[in-house]
Amino acid sequence: MFLGLDSSTQSLSALVIDPASGAIVREVSVNFGSALPAYHSPSGFIPGGKDGEVHADPRMWMEAIDLVFAKLADGFDLSQITALACSGQQHGSLYFDDTFESRLASLKAAESLEGQLSGALTRATAPIWMDTSTGAECAEIAAAVGGNAEVCRKSGSIAVERFTGPQIRRFFKQDPAAYEKTAVIHLISSFVGSVMAGKSIAIDHGDGAGMNLLNLQTLDWDDALLAATAPNLRAKLPPAAAGTTLAGFVSEYFVEKFGLSPDCQVVLSTGDNPSSLVGMGATAPGTIVISLGTSDTFFAAMEKPVTDPQGFGHVFGNPAGGFMSLICFRNGSLAREALRDAFGLDWSAFDKDGLALTPAGNNGQQMLPFFGPEITPRRDFDGPVRNFPADAPAPVQVRALLEGQFLNMRLHSQWIGEKAGLIRLTGGASQNDGIAQLVANIFQAPVERFAIANGAGLGAALRAAHACGHDLARLGADFCKPAAGSRIEPDTSLAATYAGALERFKAML
Repeated sequence: MFLGLDSSTQSLSALVIDPASGAIVREVSVNFGSALPAYHSPSGFIPGGKDGEVHADPRMWMEAIDLVFAKLADGFDLSQITALACSGQQHGSLYFDDTFESRLASLKAAESLEGQLSGALTRATAPIWMDTSTGAECAEIAAAVGGNAEVCRKSGSIAVERFTGPQIRRFFKQDPAAYEKTAVIHLISSFVGSVMAGKSIAIDHGDGAGMNLLNLQTLDWDDALLAATAPNLRAKLPPAAAGTTLAGFVSEYFVEKFGLSPDCQVVLSTGDNPSSLVGMGATAPGTIVISLGTSDTFFAAMEKPVTDPQGFGHVFGNPAGGFMSLICFRNGSLAREALRDAFGLDWSAFDKDGLALTPAGNNGQQMLPFFGPEITPRRDFDGPVRNFPADAPAPVQVRALLEGQFLNMRLHSQWIGEKAGLIRLTGGASQNDGIAQLVANIFQAPVERFAIANGAGLGAALRAAHACGHDLARLGADFCKPAAGSRIEPDTSLAATYAGALERFKAML
């Protein structure tokens, strides 16, 4: 059996798969807010940060590891697990002194992880992906290497506020003495993996590419980006390595305390987005994943590290080899809910019957569907832009919003150069037949809906099995299945309608 751990923003979950039966045999989770109230982080981070700062307490994550394994081992024999891998929310970082390695190597089962490891922290709190405090640092890094186009060419993304490199630079500037004392900097995923292995493990190419520090051509830390970020940084980073690497055997701490086998292997960790690519069975080019949530995300495997010339999209390493794209659209369900509430609608207006009240293409009536600031493309203004009256009937507004969202997605994913052969749709709105059909029609590709609650955790378990010799395609066929009867084919007669709508949307934008 194989274990996947996923440390998300709000919880730490564990999932065990049995490839022989094709089943998930065990699944537990620890919610940070409810299970660890002493950290006053109801949503998994410390509220009230100043100037865009969003941090979490690393001690909370240490306690959660002990809690999740106690739940996992309750009535379940963990010695059956052959290997494990970890997934973690991308871009979060932890900072430790030179006692961290010896502490990991000498963990005592009778004591807690928090009690034994927290003394090594050189930075009391950890910046996470929601942090937007590093605008000045991003500008400094970009200027030092010749502009954001060069940062993007090297690292796969322009200098991004929530990415780890700018966060490291901010720490160096604010507290140079603590930075100097720092011996090792881990991402959240590699930290959890290091605890499991009882030693610092490498950072994989998938999560490492979300730092503005990894060179996508060499798959090593980039000297120019390192120098632009902070002094002596290479010495403080674990090496970069392929996600299929076996890091070693599990720490004796987990053998003694929770009954894992001493022969259990630890596979390198990766970020939650690369792990979800595996968990959705989309590691080969041609299959695109669209996740419809608070923000909508679009990600897909790529053979080569082509970068977005506009700097909106990102390129990470694919844990199965090669690369992946990721594009985030901030106005996802936030915009859909805003329009629903403005017109006093329910979700039926967004489904098949509601959309049937207007024709495909909406008679040319279009909307730039940004009800708040957007990041793809970058727009600071508040409120949508229409080429029709703002008091138009609700069905016209609904279609204009939805068509605008997916035309925007199609337009801003063209740089990837991969035609959609299949779209795997997930997230709450994916169960809406009208929205799913609209996605199929605009992209002219079949859509399959997935109801996987923890794609990142499943991806971690699949990665563990793959690293130990299981065929990833076979694992995907067994575990990454769409909901029965959920496939929707595109209406090919609408190809020209939406090709024209795309050009008009582009001109309007």
